[in-house]
Amino acid sequence: MSRYLPPPAFHTFDPIWKSPGELLEGISSSFEGKHRNLMEIVGENSILPELQEGKAPDIDAATILLICILEWQEGGRAPRPLDSGHSRERLGRFPSDDGNAVEYILDFTKDESGVMHSLLRKLGSGLIGSVSGELDFSRGAGGVELLGWLDVGEVPKLRKEIEKGGWSVLSNEPHDGGVQDALRHLLVFLRAAGRRKCGVLMRRHS
Repeated sequence: MSRYLPPPAFHTFDPIWKSPGELLEGISSSFEGKHRNLMEIVGENSILPELQEGKAPDIDAATILLICILEWQEGGRAPRPLDSGHSRERLGRFPSDDGNAVEYILDFTKDESGVMHSLLRKLGSGLIGSVSGELDFSRGAGGVELLGWLDVGEVPKLRKEIEKGGWSVLSNEPHDGGVQDALRHLLVFLRAAGRRKCGVLMRRHS
């Protein structure tokens, strides 16, 4: 009898209006019951549940971070996707061992300047292991897993690095054309984020 192999995780690229780095200190203070710093940063754009001064939040740090940075629509409606078509599906579950297109690009390209790889690493793993004391900013309840992000100014920078072609595909790439395919679909998200002047958050859904 063959062994069941679960499908790889699904990855999403979501629009964000704030950099996670701006919020970590405020969220840490919030878990000490001091919410003023956090609320001054997020203002009225947040759909956070009510926070009571002197009392820690009832939800985990990663979920608070996610709520605070996503680009929610008016009335707290779900963020409008950067892409809802073929690119979302293709990058969401890329045909590699772990389904992670960003890691695939990093593994099978050479980047002459190092800029493209640096930005891809931030997008693909910039939040992994982000811990302050007992607070984990990358993993939360209900399968919340935040991998990394690009700030609004880094979105066009990565797009330009990809488009100018200062990189090459390694000869040991296992899927012929895989890198080109992954970058083509990633550009769809970067161009959409550039038009909307927002950052990008990469998440994993297991």
